[in-house]
Amino acid sequence: MFYRTQRDLAVALNQLVDSYWQGEIKEQQLISGVKNIYENNGDKLIKNKQFTTVVQQQCGKRRLVVVDRILAVK
Repeated sequence: MFYRTQRDLAVALNQLVDSYWQGEIKEQQLISGVKNIYENNGDKLIKNKQFTTVVQQQCGKRRLVVVDRILAVK
């Protein structure tokens, strides 16, 4: 999926990670979802080798730790 703004992207990441934490989706779905978001919206997610400020503010540290570990495995 392509997102118009960093805020839209952050909301989608929040929903994805929260769904995993609540047991609504499996780990593999989380991993493929995060990788898909990154491949299509990398410039909105990461700048200068760190998450953008808007994404950091909207997602929070705990969610971004999960996302960072998924992307590091890539």
